[in-house]
Amino acid sequence: MTRNDDLVRRIDALEAIEEIKKLKARYFRFVDEKRFDELLSLFTPDAHLVTDGITWSSPKQFADTIRDLVGAAPTVHHGHMPEIEITGANTASGIWAMEDLLTFPAAVDAPDGHRGYGQYRETYARVGDAWLIDGLTLTRLRMDSLDNWAVAGADGLDD
Repeated sequence: MTRNDDLVRRIDALEAIEEIKKLKARYFRFVDEKRFDELLSLFTPDAHLVTDGITWSSPKQFADTIRDLVGAAPTVHHGHMPEIEITGANTASGIWAMEDLLTFPAAVDAPDGHRGYGQYRETYARVGDAWLIDGLTLTRLRMDSLDNWAVAGADGLDD
């Protein structure tokens, strides 16, 4: 391999890593902006997805479940400190530290709110010109309970 070939290979790898970072940023943003059809577009059709020990049958089931769970509730998702490795011409893997915050309108059947911390371990595939998530495993290392919020005026009092 010539020096120029090595330089091109290294630049290609850096560009791929930056594209994967943008892919993951869109993942978090689409969840928080409730853009679930666009969230679905970030995965390969047969992506393998596991969150907190739950294996999803498809990316669509995953996106639909998130939509149904969080509805219009405000959420905050952050990914930090990516460790991305290019593993082949069209494949890569990554580990992301994560933090999320979810609270829901207070109701008898409302899920519990939480602030979570953990890691995403992912694989990526380049399909055409786009990098997509091909595998995702979310493991939470810590979950702190948060109170859900009362909807303004629900108690009969004006704020």
